[in-house]
Amino acid sequence: QVQLVESGGGSVQAGDSLRLSCAASGGALNRYDLGWFRQAPGKDREFVAMISRGGTKYLGDSVKGRFTVTRDSAKNIVNLQMNSLKPEDTAVYYCAARLEYGLISDEQLYDTWGQGTQVTVSS
Repeated sequence: QVQLVESGGGSVQAGDSLRLSCAASGGALNRYDLGWFRQAPGKDREFVAMISRGGTKYLGDSVKGRFTVTRDSAKNIVNLQMNSLKPEDTAVYYCAARLEYGLISDEQLYDTWGQGTQVTVSS
């Protein structure tokens, strides 16, 4: 069973950048679809991005043009580069892995989750 650990969160100003990393152990990430989700206080968890096992990349509408997702198979890490951050990007960010196929934003299909990392963007 793959295990995931996020890192890279922090507190930044609007317009700044952050890179989140999701490191895997117990399995090769290129066997899984790896998604990023976020949850702000009082809100439902939201799909942010996903890189499929085949390398196809998907981004949520609210982050298109600002965020990118990449995979370093040699290091078994998936990165989420976040540029032009806005206060509304403030949330706990989670990476999650799945073997099942289906709607990329359906969190029920992701069966392994990291512990989350906090991102706070102030104006």
